[in-house]
Amino acid sequence: MKLSRQLHVTTAISAIDFLASAVPELSKGRLKDAMSKGAVQLLGKPVKRLRRSQQMLKPGDSLALHYDADILQRQSAPAVLLFDEKAYSIWFKPAGMLSQGNEWGDHLSLLRFAEQHFTPLRQVFLLHRLDREASGLVMLAHTKQAAAALSKLIATQQITKTYQIRVKGQLSSELLQQGSICIPLDNKPSESRFTVQAYDANSDSSVVAVQLITGRKHQIRRHFAAVDHPVLGDPQYGKNNKHAAGLALQAIGLRFNCPLRRRLQTFELPAALLLEQF
Repeated sequence: MKLSRQLHVTTAISAIDFLASAVPELSKGRLKDAMSKGAVQLLGKPVKRLRRSQQMLKPGDSLALHYDADILQRQSAPAVLLFDEKAYSIWFKPAGMLSQGNEWGDHLSLLRFAEQHFTPLRQVFLLHRLDREASGLVMLAHTKQAAAALSKLIATQQITKTYQIRVKGQLSSELLQQGSICIPLDNKPSESRFTVQAYDANSDSSVVAVQLITGRKHQIRRHFAAVDHPVLGDPQYGKNNKHAAGLALQAIGLRFNCPLRRRLQTFELPAALLLEQF
């Protein structure tokens, strides 16, 4: 079942009793599950996820319910805290986990996973994203000061993010000589720099290390599909690039001069978490 409703409260009532009367298609058990997984929002400035079933609502309140039974039943491997720098932390996000939630919930998101891990000791701020199908390193901040400082580094391209991908085919000598793909995306300049690490003739595929100079949506996947070397296992871009192990794209490195610790920081994905194809 999938439904979306915007609901308006006219009398003082508990959240679960209001939802049960306003959405009779769903049992109280399903509504409580949807609330706990972030699928109910209390509209206002700011919009907040409403998780407590017994929270009292008042006349004039408005709720948004976005219920998708398929999404709420999904599961993924847990995220892993790799490096804890107190003001910020580096996590391993597994494939199948969102970086942050959306209107349909946040139970399968790194942000929510980290919030539950640190609550009530630290705040959690997402600094950058990684595609749901991809896996690898994601950095979170835990103070507003750290979030502002690190976000500035990202905005000014002072954090080197290294990715590893396996793509279909063998890259041409011309493409290798260029060492970058500069095809505009979404009418904006975009650049992906790369080096080929290996070519496997048996599978006719290449392992490529990539550094993003810009950060457009699905940039690596779109760039390599555009030059006829789609990432293996990509369900959205490219043709004849199926791969049983899923999307062959991992964020494997972060490197930057830390404005908080005033030193060069280098974080690498442990070998035990590398995809088998790498």
